[in-house]
Amino acid sequence: MEFYYSCSECGKIYDIIPERMVCDICRAKQEPEKPLKGVLEVHFRQTTGEKTAGVHLDIHSLLPVEERYFPPIPVGNTPLWEPKNLRVKTGFPNLFIKDDTANPTGSYKDRASFLVAGFALKHKIKEIAVASTGNAASSMAGVGAAAGLKVTIFLPEFSPKAKMVQALQFGAKVNRVRGTYGEAYRLSLEYSQDRGILSRNTAYNPLTIEGKKSSSLEIFNQLGGKMPDYVFVPVGDGVILGGVYKGFEDLIQLGLTDRIPVIYAVQAEGSSAISRAKERGDFESPVKSTTLADSISVEVPANGYYALKKLNRHGGKCLIVSDSEILKAQKELSATTGLFAEPAAAASLAGFLKEKDKLRSDATVVLMITGTGLKDIESAMKALSIR
Repeated sequence: MEFYYSCSECGKIYDIIPERMVCDICRAKQEPEKPLKGVLEVHFRQTTGEKTAGVHLDIHSLLPVEERYFPPIPVGNTPLWEPKNLRVKTGFPNLFIKDDTANPTGSYKDRASFLVAGFALKHKIKEIAVASTGNAASSMAGVGAAAGLKVTIFLPEFSPKAKMVQALQFGAKVNRVRGTYGEAYRLSLEYSQDRGILSRNTAYNPLTIEGKKSSSLEIFNQLGGKMPDYVFVPVGDGVILGGVYKGFEDLIQLGLTDRIPVIYAVQAEGSSAISRAKERGDFESPVKSTTLADSISVEVPANGYYALKKLNRHGGKCLIVSDSEILKAQKELSATTGLFAEPAAAASLAGFLKEKDKLRSDATVVLMITGTGLKDIESAMKALSIR
């Protein structure tokens, strides 16, 4: 495979090198309080005689870092559950759960951290910086520990304590930030640029999108080389959503399928910038986030333009759910399947429960469960009326 970057807006081609993050042309059009301009996407060309697929798709061959550079930590290959009780209760016999709580740090974000860490090791980079509401921070800290990398984190003060403790346990340097995720993001970029180190900031580093495509490739393998009909994805900044789309697009490029599932971008009522932009045609002034689902709590979604483009191109849909619906779905998921998800992850079930009466009951549906509930027990305690 030959890999390269392509601007998701103007199409300009770039080499994949540590110094390259966004498109020079499009970043000049960046507007204050708007999503990132010039997000780059990894593309590939197949070389003559190269084979990536047989009975089982070789996922590593579709990533722009050779397998030998990845750190020794078992990221990915997470279970695709067949939740019998939930299937019976909802009337959907082909309902599946993609359980990314099974990743080493309990989060989908490990997929991006894994690729970023492998890239750092390949290029002999020693330190990585990242801003996060919690999961990306603890993820990069854990994967970075396995890789022997120094990790510096910028974390808003509202982030759940469990995620901060995870990051500290993994040996990362944690900077608590007074203010929003956007402020932490800004400080992280300044830190990485001033010191010339690698940024793992979501969307800004193209590998964060590329790493997250692996779940789509796994789903295709786990369904026996078939595509689901519907996929429900919790959405904040839009990078997981973009990655899920990118994986399915790769399968089309490889000639393994001719269609992409209908993807539902599920957002919290108190943090729904991408849903509002899809309805109105563009991003407007940011609205203060008020959701308890911290992992999808974003006022200015960094990957907003990229995610919106994918949704519009492939007929994706947006769903907005309330915090009460999220907490109800969190309890429902736990009580019927034995899987305890954090509120942001449970949003996918909340969205499905809201939409299921409009779907074919025999459809193959996948719910993306993106983080463990042990990362934020305070929200679950509120739903259970525990003090």
